[in-house]
Amino acid sequence: MDRAGSAEDDLGMSLSHEDSLVHRDLMDGRVRLPEVGAVLPGSSASLPWFVVDAAGREVEPVSSYLRDRLLGDVSRLTCRSYGFDLLRWFRVLWALDVGWEQATEAEAAALVGWLRTARNPQRQRRRDDGYPAGSVNPKTGKPLLGAGYAPATIAHNLSVVYGFYAFHMHFGRGPVLNPVPENRARRQALAHRSPLEQKRRHRRGRLRPKVPARTPRAIPDQQWDELFARMGCTRDRALLCCYVSSGARASELLGVELSDVDWQHGRLWVVSKGTRARQPVPVSPEALAYLAAYFDEAGLPESGPIWRTRRGPGRPLTYWAARRIIQRAVDELGMNWTLHDLRHTAATRLARDPALTLVEVQTILRHAHVTTTALYTVAGLDDLVDKLAEHYSRPSQPAAWTQGYDPADVEAVFGAR
Repeated sequence: MDRAGSAEDDLGMSLSHEDSLVHRDLMDGRVRLPEVGAVLPGSSASLPWFVVDAAGREVEPVSSYLRDRLLGDVSRLTCRSYGFDLLRWFRVLWALDVGWEQATEAEAAALVGWLRTARNPQRQRRRDDGYPAGSVNPKTGKPLLGAGYAPATIAHNLSVVYGFYAFHMHFGRGPVLNPVPENRARRQALAHRSPLEQKRRHRRGRLRPKVPARTPRAIPDQQWDELFARMGCTRDRALLCCYVSSGARASELLGVELSDVDWQHGRLWVVSKGTRARQPVPVSPEALAYLAAYFDEAGLPESGPIWRTRRGPGRPLTYWAARRIIQRAVDELGMNWTLHDLRHTAATRLARDPALTLVEVQTILRHAHVTTTALYTVAGLDDLVDKLAEHYSRPSQPAAWTQGYDPADVEAVFGAR
């Protein structure tokens, strides 16, 4: 009974001895989460994705919540992401044999503990001769993703579960209290705050992980030249040039059609990821030249996106195919740059151009807040190599006093030099 009592103290719940052991085993990673259920595409506009259980039956509480999210104008991909987070939550409930209406903070703690100890299957797909997960690439200085789930993933999963129960509790369904603890200190710190005021610090809520601030990393010019030289066809060179000169997001650029190319004004029209509005992005003359050469080689597409596959019938280039283009090149070079790093590179080049103001760069990148754009103005240690080398080679200068001071007084106060 002593072990059961300690488990009850840790979880803050009155659990039976058997239940507390199962929760503890799941938190410590000694129990595998059952790989049952799935997220499947829906056939209706109001529910593009839905979750099914082990028997293939639709989980109706999740479907009603996702429908509400879609009415709140979230994207289809956001609906899919929420579906996977809730599927993971329901797998925890199924493993603990707890109904979703009876879920407590103990189950939320089990979810967080399992995410902290489990290995992310997405991290297992790497080369045998590559660098281990969680290490730092010596050539790029960029950390590799860890073997487990990132703190941002845990925080996002908790936010989705909290919203799921807040939705059902609004209609009088589900448990009396939300299984995910509410962070009232954060709500008070962010409520009614002027944008001119400095952000007030607040404590993290219970079960919430510490999410480190991500610093955007741009590809150095020398490594960019090496990466660009590895592109094996005109299409790939045109694609990279358009990415690094426009700063467009990966999915935005891949959706560009022939009518979206404005040759006269040197820009492309993309559907923005956030607002889903059709907006222009600039491209360099070099990118347009490569794009014209790509059209001369592959021909003009009759319809659909301009970026097409090279083998078989011309199909639109997917995000995963475009990402694989970069992966093959960086694997050969021993680097770990990603497709999204091309946007970081474009943003860093624009932000450090003295001829462009920060507000102008914000307009080009289509950031909602200028504080996001300001992240790219921070100088990294790699950018200071030449200045540091000049600093270390400069001989130290002897201290000199202003001529108005009497040398005898200086010696009396500070001693002989």
